Amino acid sequence: MNLKSRIICTMLVAWAALILHSCNQNSSSQPSDEKLPETVSYNFDIRPILSDKCLACHGPDANKREAGLRLDVAESAFKALKDNPKAHALVAGKPDLSEAYLRITTPDTSLRMPPVGSNLKLTQREVDLIGKWIKQGAKYEKHWAFVAPKKPAVPEVEHEDWPRNEIDHFILQKQEQKGIEPNEEADKERLLKRLSLDLVGLPPTLQMMDEFAADKSPDAYEKMVDKLLKNPAYGEKMAIHWLDLARYADSHGYQDDGYRTQWPWRDWVIHAFNNNMHYNDFVTWQLAGDLLPNASKEQLLATGFNRNHKITEEGGVIPEEYRIMYVTDRNDLFGKGLLGVTLECAHCHDHKYDPFSQKEYYQMFAFFNNVNEVGIESVIGGPETYAKKPLMEISNDDVKNILTFVNKPDTNRLIVSVMGDLDSTRKTYILKRGVYDAPGDEVQPGTPSSILPFDNKYPKNRLGLSKWLFDKKNPLTARVYVNILWQEFFGKGIVKTSGDFGMQGELPSHPALLDWLAVDFMEHNWDIKRLVKQMVTSATYRQSAVVTKEKLAVDPDNVLLARGSRYRIHAEFVKDMVLASSGLLNKTIGGPSVKPYQPAGLWEGATSGRGLLSVYNQDHGGALYRRGMYTLIKRTVPPPTMSIFDASNRDLCEVRRLKTNTPLQALVMMNDPAVLEASRVLASRLLQEKTDNKEKLIKAFRLIVCRTPSEKELDVLTSYYDQQLKNMKPQAAEKMVAVGEYPMTKNMDKKALASLMRVISTIYNLEETITKS
Repeated sequence: MNLKSRIICTMLVAWAALILHSCNQNSSSQPSDEKLPETVSYNFDIRPILSDKCLACHGPDANKREAGLRLDVAESAFKALKDNPKAHALVAGKPDLSEAYLRITTPDTSLRMPPVGSNLKLTQREVDLIGKWIKQGAKYEKHWAFVAPKKPAVPEVEHEDWPRNEIDHFILQKQEQKGIEPNEEADKERLLKRLSLDLVGLPPTLQMMDEFAADKSPDAYEKMVDKLLKNPAYGEKMAIHWLDLARYADSHGYQDDGYRTQWPWRDWVIHAFNNNMHYNDFVTWQLAGDLLPNASKEQLLATGFNRNHKITEEGGVIPEEYRIMYVTDRNDLFGKGLLGVTLECAHCHDHKYDPFSQKEYYQMFAFFNNVNEVGIESVIGGPETYAKKPLMEISNDDVKNILTFVNKPDTNRLIVSVMGDLDSTRKTYILKRGVYDAPGDEVQPGTPSSILPFDNKYPKNRLGLSKWLFDKKNPLTARVYVNILWQEFFGKGIVKTSGDFGMQGELPSHPALLDWLAVDFMEHNWDIKRLVKQMVTSATYRQSAVVTKEKLAVDPDNVLLARGSRYRIHAEFVKDMVLASSGLLNKTIGGPSVKPYQPAGLWEGATSGRGLLSVYNQDHGGALYRRGMYTLIKRTVPPPTMSIFDASNRDLCEVRRLKTNTPLQALVMMNDPAVLEASRVLASRLLQEKTDNKEKLIKAFRLIVCRTPSEKELDVLTSYYDQQLKNMKPQAAEKMVAVGEYPMTKNMDKKALASLMRVISTIYNLEETITKS
C-alpha cells in the first residue's frame, strides 16, 4: 500500500471513529457537555491531561520526542505534521480535522493514542474536554506558575459577617460555590493549643491557658498571637522547615560520615526568624552573603546554607566527580527549595515535562560552579575535618561582639563551612548524560527563559542570581514561600506538591488566593511575621476541626477548608511536647547538637569504624532535655525515634514531610525512655503538691492534652489510677520508676509514683496529645 492509500485509509478510520464518538456522546451512559466547564481552560483542564498522558513522547524533551510533534506549545501543535504536511495535530475550532483528536478517539488500536502498549488511557471526560477545547479555539496559555502573579480583587461573599481578613473571602467564595459552610470557631482551649504548637512548637503553659480563658476582650486572640510571635521559641519552631529545606545535618554523610560543626549556621537561622529578617534579605544573605559589599561575618556565616550538603572524606575517590556532585546539590536545592520546580530532571537531558533544557540546567549550574572547593580535602580525622574550605573561624571575641546569637559553650576552636568563590572564573560545560568527565558545549550563567530570562543588568554570579530571584517579575519566588508557610499552618499547601509547581505538579486549590498572598507578601517587603499573622488570625485558621458526614462526603481531603486542619505534629515537637509538659524542657537556645537516649548499637552496626561518630556516646544532664531540633543528626544513622515520626534525614532538600501512621509510632510513645522518664518526673511533681487525686489528674491532663478533661474522661483516669494503686506490686513499682537519668525524689512512695506514672503515660499515648486539631 502506497503512502497516499495509507493516508486515505487512516482518514476513513478517523472519520468512522468520529461518528462512533458522536454516537457515544449521545448515549445517556456517557458524560454530557453540560457537565463540562462552560469555558475549557488549557492550564486547568487540558494541560494536566497532556502532562499525564502525552508529554512523555510529545513534550519538551527533544531526545524522546516522537514524530517531531510537541503538544505543549501551540507553535508545534498547529503546524503541519512532519509525516503528513497536509494534516495538523490541532485545527482551531475543528476537532474533526485535528489529527490529535482523531487519534485519541479512533477504535483502531494500532492508531490510537496514547499507544495501547503505554498502559495509558484517556477517560471519556478527558476526551470530551479536549474536543470542547478544540471547538472553542484550542487556546494555549503559558503554564500558570510561570506567569508573574497579579493581585486579584478580593471576592465578594454572601456571608459577609464570617471573614476576618482577605484570606477568608477567597476561601468562603469557593465554599459557597460548592454549597457548604465553614465550621464555627474552635473552642478556646483547642484554639490555643493549635496556635501555640504552630507558632512556638510547644504546648501552652497553664498560665497561658488560664489567661486566655479569662480574657473576654474582642482582641484576646490577637494579643495571644502577638505574644507568641515575640517568644524566642518562635525562631526555633520556624527554623525546622528551613533546616529541612537546607538539608542541615551534623555529619558529612557517605560511608565515613564524620562530624561537622555547622550548628552556628542553625543558630543564625533561629536568630534571623526571631528578628523577623525579611525573606528577600534572609535568602540573599544565604545565597550570596560573601559577595555583598563589605560583607560582615554574620553575612558570611549565613552562606553556610549552601555548604550543608554531603561531603566525602573517603580515600580513593575521584575529586572532580565529587566536586560536581556538590555543585549539583546546590543547583537542585535552588530549583526545588526556592523556585519550587524539578530542575534536577534536566541534569542528564532536557526536562520531559517542563520547558527546561539541559543547557539551561547547566547555565544555572554555572552560578554555583565557582566555589573555591575541592572534591576531597581531607580524610576523616580530628578537628581540622569538622569544616571544609572555604571556611570561617568563630572566635570568643566574635561571639561577644558580632555573632552574639551564637551559643558557643566552650573555648575550643569553632569553624564553619561557608561560601567563597575563586579569584578566576571556572568554565562550565553541559555534561553529556550528566557525567562529570563528559563535557560538551561551554555555557555562561543564565536562568530558564520560561521562568524569567536573566537580565544582563545583574552580575553573573550568585548575588546576581539572588537579584533575579527577587525580581518582582519572577513568577515563582513569592508563590513558593507563601505556599510553604501555608503548608506549615494548614497541613498542606495551596499547591499540594510544594516542591513542584511545574507541569506534573498539583494545580493550586485556590489559585486566586495564592496570587493575592504572593503579591501582598512582595508589596509588604517580604515580611514573614506579617504573613504568618495574616494566616493564623484568619477565620479559616480558627475553625473547629470537627467534621460532619456531609462534609466528609463532599470534601474528604478538606481541600475547601470548611473545617480546621487535623494532623500529627512534627517529630521534633512530639519530643518538645513531652519535655515541656513534664517540666523537663531545657529552654537553652542554640549551641551544639546533643545525643539523647537511643537504642544501643545502632551507630556501631552501621559505621566504617572511624571518626568521632563511630560510637554513640550519649550525653547527660541538661543536654538530655534539649528541644528535638537540637538532636544530633548523623546522616547514615539518623535519630531513630525522629525517623519513625517522619523527620527528614537531611540527605537532600526536603520541602514537605510525608505523614505516616504506623504501629512503631505507638511503640515509641509507650516505651521510649524519654516519654517514660517524663511520666515519672511529672508524677513525682504532682504527688508533692497538696492536692487530691482528682486535681492531680486534671492538672496532668491539662498540661499534656491542653484542655480540661470531661467528667467521663476523668472518671476513666481516676478508676485506672485506683486500680493501679490497688494492684501495684512493690517489685514492679521499683522496676517501673527506674527509668531515665533525672534524679529521683527522695522519700517518694514508689507504689503511688508508679501508679500515677502509668496514668500519665496513658495520657501521653492519647492520639489527641500529639495531634494538632
